[in-house]
Amino acid sequence: MKDSALEYFKNWYSCSESIVKAAVDKGYCSEDLVKVATPFSGGMSSGCLCGAVAGAQIVIGAVFDREDARLMAKDFIKRFTANNKVTCCRVLSHGLDRGSAERRELCKNYVANCAEILEDMIKNKIYVQS
Repeated sequence: MKDSALEYFKNWYSCSESIVKAAVDKGYCSEDLVKVATPFSGGMSSGCLCGAVAGAQIVIGAVFDREDARLMAKDFIKRFTANNKVTCCRVLSHGLDRGSAERRELCKNYVANCAEILEDMIKNKIYVQS
């Protein structure tokens, strides 16, 4: 899933769309969710929640029942922040200009990390109950 998400990102899909599109390719969710993911890119165009994280949360909601989705959503955030400290797009992107080559290069790391975490969680249905 990571390679697919990175390929979409490289071909100008947004971070959130790239995660959902890669999940569609794996059969985890419907193509219709790509359109749903669009406004979540760039921290919902405000710099808030990382779009790749938001895309992963959309897929989690589509794949799992309500109770599991809530637990997995929480654990996804724990796993992402263990690797990246925060989920805020503005902080993760260090104030780089939106659409700049430097920012896209940096964001590739977050897209890759989200895809890896998401696929691991889906394949293994693992989450930490707390």
